[in-house]
Amino acid sequence: MYYIVESEKKFAQAAADLEAAVKRHGFGVLHVHDVGETLRGKGVAFAEQCRVFEVCNPQQAAKVMAADMRLNMALPCHISVFTEKGMTKIGMIRPGQMLAALSDDAGLAEVAKEVEAKTIMMVDESR
Repeated sequence: MYYIVESEKKFAQAAADLEAAVKRHGFGVLHVHDVGETLRGKGVAFAEQCRVFEVCNPQQAAKVMAADMRLNMALPCHISVFTEKGMTKIGMIRPGQMLAALSDDAGLAEVAKEVEAKTIMMVDESR
């Protein structure tokens, strides 16, 4: 269900490269949640880095919601850049498997397959 790769890059470089890859593939970055910074700002001792990128392709999102409006709760896609024991990683939950758990619509499965292929390319290009 997860797609996670390790990177030799520093955390900040991997995050910047992911943002560029998202744009190259016709998606937009809606928001970046700096989870590590937020936790530390709330007084939580959290040593790792973690940024969650909300990414979306408007045409694909519209197809999903036109088929089943309840699926808006599964949007947008999230791709994370994080550290774990000194290693930078980039990962996501596979859209195809997630959507399959929520709907058996064959048309939506095709949309999820297309989105998953693109998001995997973004992750791989960022590593």
